Amino acid sequence: MSIHAGRGIRIEGLVKRYGHGDTAVDALKGVNMHVAPGEVVGLIGPSGSGKSTLLKCLGAVIDPTAGRMTLGDESIFDNGWKVRDLRALRRDKIGFVFQAPYLIPFLNVTDNVALLPMLAGIPNAAARAQALALLTALDIQHRAEAMPSQLSGGEQQRVAIARGLVNRPPVILADEPTAPLDSARAMAVVRILNDMASQFQTAIIVVTHDEKIIPTFKRIYHIRDGVTHEEAGEGRSLSA
Repeated sequence: MSIHAGRGIRIEGLVKRYGHGDTAVDALKGVNMHVAPGEVVGLIGPSGSGKSTLLKCLGAVIDPTAGRMTLGDESIFDNGWKVRDLRALRRDKIGFVFQAPYLIPFLNVTDNVALLPMLAGIPNAAARAQALALLTALDIQHRAEAMPSQLSGGEQQRVAIARGLVNRPPVILADEPTAPLDSARAMAVVRILNDMASQFQTAIIVVTHDEKIIPTFKRIYHIRDGVTHEEAGEGRSLSA
């Protein structure tokens, strides 16, 4: 699989305002972030701090009010969207990994992963081959024909990570990916995310409350009252 060049994702002065006039509320008040290709950073903060709003803006799910977002060398938002097809942006440039795997129950593992490239117009056989290569990289190829209901929680999350990576996006947004997992499985998921970031030069943002994994990040963004504060993390070893 090809290695992504580029500059990861950069956010400058991002604002999200809900409402108008005296009732307006700024959920984001000028967020600045940068995640380089091959880097995994943590995004943490209390409930109501703006994490979900920021993730939705980064994922092109809601419209920011102001600011700039750059993906690689492409400006995607500069006080307005610079790309016409936001659905294609989400499909091709941004991978999502959620707290729940959200696998399609009537598709097997390979087809769950291959579905996105198929929707992007890649022939079915090529899409399945691409899916199988990722499943192999994640050491779950032996479950390629299994149905989601036959998988353990950790296996389902690996398939979800493969689905997030399958279109080779420059950015992955992981929202509480270890929340339902025990310590061993949570650390396995973090190791996978770091391995995939390094192998495919993907910039990964992990939103988490999980105190088990916070010490693994080399850089952390705290978000409080709609503003981010960067700090160095512990970068604790992920060796098994």
